[in-house]
Amino acid sequence: MTFGILRHSASPLMSDGYSRLYVRTVVLSLVLLVSMGSTAIASQGGVNEEASVDGTGVETVLHPGESSAGEVFEVTVGLNDESSNNVTVVSWITQVCINSGVCYPPETNSMIEHSSTEWRGTIVPEDTVTYVNWKIEIQWEDGNTTSVPETGFGWKVWSDCWYDNGTWGGSSTECQEEASGFIPGFAAPLVMASISMAALMIWRE
Repeated sequence: MTFGILRHSASPLMSDGYSRLYVRTVVLSLVLLVSMGSTAIASQGGVNEEASVDGTGVETVLHPGESSAGEVFEVTVGLNDESSNNVTVVSWITQVCINSGVCYPPETNSMIEHSSTEWRGTIVPEDTVTYVNWKIEIQWEDGNTTSVPETGFGWKVWSDCWYDNGTWGGSSTECQEEASGFIPGFAAPLVMASISMAALMIWRE
């Protein structure tokens, strides 16, 4: 007895309909994700952040209200009397993000002891700085290390001329006048436009 093999071929119409539905779903999902990401970033633009130093041995962290392209950015860490007698090294871990949308890897900078209770550190952000992130690390005589904050960066200071998610900000417009060519921050609108065009082309086929 010979058994035939039953073969099933999907209807071209059904296959085409399924493909169109799938493409539409993917396109809408991507557009939604891009839009949500853009909104989240834009809501924080230009807002400086500062970590709590309660219970860390740090009394004050003094810094400028803005960072400026090509200019010295100095931070002074003030310790209480008890901490200043036991500290061996104070480090300043910085991360500079620039107007093209790139954030450089964190760098560890050794702070200089300015007095018995004060430690100072300086960096010079590059020309297109958007903001500077940083945290403080303190090494003690007993070998332990305190990170302020424990995770992530605790401080963020925006520049005097920044570009973020399609928005310019800061007290200066110098970087806007110097900006030329394609800025990656414009990528989100272009991505959504490209996705939409691709969807229309597929829909018309």
